[in-house]
Amino acid sequence: MTDRVFLEILDEAAAAPAELPLSRARLLERALIGGGAVIAGGVLLGGLPSTGSTAPSASQDVEILNFALLIEYLQASFYAEALAKGALRRERRRFARIVGSHEQAHASLIDRTLAGKARQKPRFDFSDTTSEQAKFDQTAVVLEEIGLAAYNGQASNLTKAALGTAAKIVSVEARHASWIRAIVGRVPAPDATDQGKSAAQVSSALNQTGFVRS
Repeated sequence: MTDRVFLEILDEAAAAPAELPLSRARLLERALIGGGAVIAGGVLLGGLPSTGSTAPSASQDVEILNFALLIEYLQASFYAEALAKGALRRERRRFARIVGSHEQAHASLIDRTLAGKARQKPRFDFSDTTSEQAKFDQTAVVLEEIGLAAYNGQASNLTKAALGTAAKIVSVEARHASWIRAIVGRVPAPDATDQGKSAAQVSSALNQTGFVRS
């Protein structure tokens, strides 16, 4: 995921009527561009390193994989709720069903890898992003991009064993991001490389949506 992807979305937002309030997805998009500060009471786990900044260790693996687990829980819950509300049709419904099952499988794989050290699944509040197709589209694109950026941002901080687990997931996450971009009419792979985002940037973006409740 590159900054250009999100600047492209910002351009769309700037063209919208000024009186329209920001959706949670747009808040997430804008927060990810700005990145940096983590809101108090947010979801960032203590001890998570910045992109590529520290030597891998077993204890750090636990912190990073638990952060990845939070994102997998978030994605799986988003798709499950969207399917339950029945607002999706045709390819979007198929996407939510298949990708939702993948995200749940990712969460289960990380949980097994953590072997008793996994975090509890939090509560989520997706508001109307799961009941209105246009908001589903916008949110699904961003959640897939942010998940991919989070994995890429922490890859060099994982031990070889933990990286093996993450590698099995991140390639599939990239396919998810391309698929939903194609569904909503965006270029599936706009850039030659994907850039990572720091835990602080990802956490700040997630915190501002209000999706994670506890």
